[in-house]
Amino acid sequence: MSEAKGSAERVWEQPIDTGEAPKSGEVFDAIVVGGGPGGSAAAGYLARAGKKVLLIEKDVWPRDKVCGDAVGGKSLGHVADLGVKADIESTPHFRVTGIVFSSPNGSRVRVPLPEEAVEKLEAGYALPRAQFDALLFIRCQQMVRDAGGAVIQGGDVRTVLFDDGNGGDDPGEGAGDARHAAGITVRIGGRKGKEFTFHSKEVIGAGGYRCPVAKSVVEESYNEPMMDRDHYCGGYREYWTNVEGCGESTGDIEIHFVDSVNPGYFWIFPVSENVVNVGIGMIMSLLDKQKKKLKALQADVIANHPKFKDRFANAEMVPGSAKGWQLPFGSPRKKSKKQPRRSSMNGIRLVGDAASLVDPFSGEGVGNALVTGEMAARHISEGKTPQEYQDEVWKVLGPELINSFRMQKLSRRSWLLNWFFGKAENKPALQEIMTEMIASKEAQEDLHSPWFMMKTLFF
Repeated sequence: MSEAKGSAERVWEQPIDTGEAPKSGEVFDAIVVGGGPGGSAAAGYLARAGKKVLLIEKDVWPRDKVCGDAVGGKSLGHVADLGVKADIESTPHFRVTGIVFSSPNGSRVRVPLPEEAVEKLEAGYALPRAQFDALLFIRCQQMVRDAGGAVIQGGDVRTVLFDDGNGGDDPGEGAGDARHAAGITVRIGGRKGKEFTFHSKEVIGAGGYRCPVAKSVVEESYNEPMMDRDHYCGGYREYWTNVEGCGESTGDIEIHFVDSVNPGYFWIFPVSENVVNVGIGMIMSLLDKQKKKLKALQADVIANHPKFKDRFANAEMVPGSAKGWQLPFGSPRKKSKKQPRRSSMNGIRLVGDAASLVDPFSGEGVGNALVTGEMAARHISEGKTPQEYQDEVWKVLGPELINSFRMQKLSRRSWLLNWFFGKAENKPALQEIMTEMIASKEAQEDLHSPWFMMKTLFF
């Protein structure tokens, strides 16, 4: 991919040639269900390790993916390792240098990303997921095919097969311990398409919050709930042009806590010159109680909020860009033995949204999808057990997800947001600490200490 930035050849808007589908009955070292960031990364890493992989994507490119479109620093190591960073740089995107937060009463704080990371182009990007996912998929599907594997687009996984011969039937509560993945059946060609069967003792579920592999593990094999509305967020997104203050290709993304959206937030994320992802999110159980619709809430903020109505006065929404989706949060569940939710069983590992790993404060899920995609591939290559995968996922991501859940709960109190951002607005030392909190895992650990927070805020 050598086209210059801004080139007319927008490869993410073109079909992607992935070759012919394999013959039914073929055996693979691993099957990856889902061609988004987590699935593409897992397939790419497995192929690089010499594994024969089958990568299945339900949609056919070009395709959209509803998201806030931010790709943070956690993602960029994997993006670079898989050879995609240069592809992003060569196409239109927004380079993130900071995050602007505002409280319900209007206090505003800018948290700059670390200068060294910005200079190295390692701080973060914002670009449409239709574009990001395609660039990543193009690279990884080629790696899969070069290693002797195969790729299917338009593949609807119907059943996960197990070695007990039981596919879609309910095997009984707790039966998962005695089952081992044996393959999948997939329908290719739409509702009237043909069903194929493929075999493997290793299956990775990366099909998002409705992932059929996740359902086969959580609901069908262990009779546990897939969805908990206290830990799911409803999201709504629109693309806009000509939003005031968002005309450049480098700068800040914005997160605004607004009274009419509380508990939740309103975001403005530029994704390229003069194109902005504008969205809103709220915990689904809280949304249920308030009996509100996200689309109507966002329309009200844009049209009537004194902070935003002038910025959108001459703006235009991109036709057809209004879409909603669900974000399965990685917040800890009190009643679950597996945190945040069961993400493995014999021969199966779940990654990203399929494992319910979206950050419960920021709503960002791409980074955790890439982290667990690499982790799942490595565990398969090294012959580790599913329990070891479950344990490492929570060991690596758990502390961060727990902290984010605490921050999410605190953000539900408008008075506390007003007080905190009011302090930060006039206290540079606190702004520097917020920068570290975002960029440094070591600094994030300080959130565990009540004394640290008291000392920071009051002295």
